[in-house]
Amino acid sequence: MEPQTTENTEVASRKADVLAPRIEWEYVPSRESTDIVEIADRYDLFIGGEFRKPKSGKYFPTVDPATEETLAEVAEAGPDDVDAAVAAARAAFEDGWGRMPGSERAKYIFRIARMIQERSRELAVLETLDGGKPIKESRDVDLPQVAANFFYYAGWADKLEYAFPGFRPEPLGVAGQVIPWNFPLLMLAWKVAPALATGNTVVLKPAETTPLTALVFAEITAEAGLPPGVFNVVTGAGETGAAVVGHPDVDKVAFTGSTEVGKLIQSQVAGTRKRLTLELGGKAAHVIFDDAPIDQAIEGVVNGIFFNQGHVCCAGSRLFVQENIHDLFVDKLKARLATLRVGDPLDKNTDVGAINSRQQLEKIRQLVEAGVEEGAEIYQPQCELPDRGYWFVPTLFTGVSQSHRIAQEEIFGPVLSIMSFRTPAEAVEKANNTPYGLSAGVWTSKGSRILWMADRMKAGVVWANTYNKFDPASPFGGYKESGFGREGGRHGLLNYVKHAGGRP
Repeated sequence: MEPQTTENTEVASRKADVLAPRIEWEYVPSRESTDIVEIADRYDLFIGGEFRKPKSGKYFPTVDPATEETLAEVAEAGPDDVDAAVAAARAAFEDGWGRMPGSERAKYIFRIARMIQERSRELAVLETLDGGKPIKESRDVDLPQVAANFFYYAGWADKLEYAFPGFRPEPLGVAGQVIPWNFPLLMLAWKVAPALATGNTVVLKPAETTPLTALVFAEITAEAGLPPGVFNVVTGAGETGAAVVGHPDVDKVAFTGSTEVGKLIQSQVAGTRKRLTLELGGKAAHVIFDDAPIDQAIEGVVNGIFFNQGHVCCAGSRLFVQENIHDLFVDKLKARLATLRVGDPLDKNTDVGAINSRQQLEKIRQLVEAGVEEGAEIYQPQCELPDRGYWFVPTLFTGVSQSHRIAQEEIFGPVLSIMSFRTPAEAVEKANNTPYGLSAGVWTSKGSRILWMADRMKAGVVWANTYNKFDPASPFGGYKESGFGREGGRHGLLNYVKHAGGRP
C-alpha cells in the first residue's frame, strides 16, 4: 500500500471538497424591463447630421437572437449612399472640424460622454436585445467603458501636442470605420472617440446583426450639437463595408473583425495613401501554474471564455494547466460550469446569453463536432435551453492535441480547449504555437515568473492573475494574424494623426 504523504493527503482533501454535494440555489427570474427602449419599425441612414432614406431603396431585418423575432428594419446602404456619407464627412472636415481648436472639440465629446451616461440603461437594454449578451454585462461592463472612452479622449483633444514630443499632430481627414457585432457600442467608442478628438470626421459601418445602438448613438451626436457630417452611419452587410473601405476619399481605415476579412482589406488598401489599423482574431492562451490561487483562477478562466458567450476576440479559449494540478483544476472547473445560468439575456441572473446569429451558431457547432471527431473528450453540463433563439451550452474539451482544429481555429463561442504542461518553457512554447497574437493570461503567485512569461509570450496584451480587464488609458491590439495598430491610450491617438508637413 502506497504511504500517504502530506502532499497526497492535501490533494485528496481538495479533490473530496470539489466532489462533495453542493447546495443548489434557486434563482427567481429578475428580468430587466424593456419599457425604457423605444425601437422604431424602420431606421434610415445617418448622413450629414440627419436620417436619410437609402438611395438603394433596400432594408434588412435586425433580429433578437434570444427570440428570433425581428426588432426593426434597417436601411441597406449602397455605393451611392456611401458616396454621400463620405462627401458629408469631407465637407464637415474642411468646413471647420479639422481646424477647430481642440478645446472646442472637447466640449462636444464631453457632452456626448455625459449623454451616454444619462441614457446608459436604455443603451444597455438595446445592446442586449440586438446582440444577445446578458444584461449584467451590457449594463456593468460595456456602457461604463463606452462613456469612459469618450471622457478619456475628450481630455486629450486639447493636449495633442503633449502626446507626441517633437511631433506636430494634424488630423488625417475622413476615417472609414467598420466594427463587429460582439461589442457594438464599445467598438464604436474605441474608434470614434479618438478620431473625433484628433479632428477627423467619421463614416461608421456597424455590423449588420447589431446596428441599433450605433443608430441611437447617431441621435445622441445630433442632440449634442455635433456639426452635421462629422459623424455618419451607413448600415448594411459586407458589401457596404467594402464600399467604405475602398472609397477613394477615405483617408484612414479602421477595422475590427475576422482575420480573413482583415487580409482582404489589407490587400485592398495596399498601394494607396490610406492609413490602416486592423484588430482581428485571436486564440489566446490562459496559463495556470501550480502555485496559482486555484479558486480565483477558476473564476478568471470562466470570465476569460464564457464572458459574452465567448464572442470575444481576446477570449482565453486555450487553457494550459500545469500537469500536477491538471485533474484537480478540471474537476473544479466542471463543477463551476454546472452553476452557470444560460438563458434569457434580459434576466439579471443570466451568465451566458444567446449566440449572436444562426450563422455563428452553426460555425460553433461545426467546430465542436470536429473536436469530438478528432478524439478530444467533451464535457457539457446539464443545461435546459430555451425553445426559441440561438443557444449553445458552455463546453470544455480535455485530451486536446495542439493539432486539433479546436486548438488552432478561432471558435468565437463558449468553448474551451484544455491542455497541460510541465515547465514554464513548455508553457511558452505551447502558448505561442498559434498564428494569432492578440492576448494571453498567466496565473501564478510568483511575480518574477509573470514577468518572465510576459516577456516571452507573443501576445499584444498579457494579463497577470486576472483576465479581460480594460481601461481607456491602456492600449490594446495584437500582431501576427491578430492585426496591427493599437486602440486605447495615447497609442490610440497616433492612428488618427500625421506630422504637420508629412507622415510621421
